[in-house]
Amino acid sequence: MLSRTADHLFWMARYTERAENTARMLDVHYQTSLLPQSDAVARQGWEGLLRISELMPAYQYQYGEISARDVLHFMVRDEHNPSSIFSCLRAARENARAVRGVLTTEMWETQNQTWLELQRLLRAGDFERDPGHFFEWVKFRSHVSRGVAYGTMLQDEAFHFLRMGTFLERADNTARMLDVKFHAAAPEVATPAGPLSAADPTLDFYHWSSILRSVSAFEIYRKVYRSVITPERVAELLILRRDMPRSLTACLDEVVRNLEAVRNDHSAETERHAGRLRAELRFARIDEILANGLHAFLTQFLERVNALGTRISQTFLLPVST
Repeated sequence: MLSRTADHLFWMARYTERAENTARMLDVHYQTSLLPQSDAVARQGWEGLLRISELMPAYQYQYGEISARDVLHFMVRDEHNPSSIFSCLRAARENARAVRGVLTTEMWETQNQTWLELQRLLRAGDFERDPGHFFEWVKFRSHVSRGVAYGTMLQDEAFHFLRMGTFLERADNTARMLDVKFHAAAPEVATPAGPLSAADPTLDFYHWSSILRSVSAFEIYRKVYRSVITPERVAELLILRRDMPRSLTACLDEVVRNLEAVRNDHSAETERHAGRLRAELRFARIDEILANGLHAFLTQFLERVNALGTRISQTFLLPVST
């Protein structure tokens, strides 16, 4: 496969997944913001949302003070924000258009319809009228895109680059969300000192359940642990459980599997880095991770998964100079 074609497929999947992840975080935080809370707590929540995506400097440059209305506008429909839902779905559609001949008709029509429908919804003011319904639509269109790819595309190199992009993006997002949310709930989580706990059990429950809901893991948690929600188990579920679709381990399993399917004469080192990271996750224990510091662990993971993305680009996606 031509490296340029692989690049478009890889980034089409990443942008679609990024739009869904953004919608998930915004939806959960919007619902949580409706609960009784002080202005300071509400502001801290919206600020955390920007920090997850590393967009705080860009937001402050454009809007200044943090407000719910401005953050929602910035993260949903701001054309100048490359990580907004609008920008991500536009970029996904443009990447799909560039490789129209590689995609099935159903896959192309799904991407194109999503982009056209998004513009219609934003013009009609559907987002402002019912943000929750809009976020559900974004998530649904991402689900449709993955389902159509899985159900209609030949499982060749094109398919594997789509899957690789999806799970690299998902791993990055889950790690960022965990890092910021755990810091916001209990600063001691990131250090070896002290148990993980919060002063107010009610607020504690809403905080941890919101983390789980942002990755569709609330019902899974209840099924797996059958007990009250605790920070330790939330971390274990979203980092180490291989049967949890959005956990770091599950994402790396998929990345390695798809890397093996597209291996070439130059990919051994990239596969080694991916395999080593997956192995460390597979054989890790949550008590050891927490004892050494969750923040340090997640920071290192993000550095390594981003380095892996760079290696994949250098190995497969960037045109080779002659």
